[in-house]
Amino acid sequence: MDRIFTQYHPRQVAKFVKILFKGSFLIAGIGLFYFERGRVLLPDLKNKRMLAIMKEVNRLIDSLTRLSA
Repeated sequence: MDRIFTQYHPRQVAKFVKILFKGSFLIAGIGLFYFERGRVLLPDLKNKRMLAIMKEVNRLIDSLTRLSA
């Protein structure tokens, strides 16, 4: 496991995923996420909160990428 976030801050998570490109991270109280190629991978579909976080972080990664281009 690469990183443990004690609190969920979407922008901080997005920067972490964008920089490292591949690995995993844990958000305390929410769960374990994996990422590859600078994108958070699809989590367990039964957990709606994890799904929403994945979408939010990937959207932020897209916006960070557009700003740096």
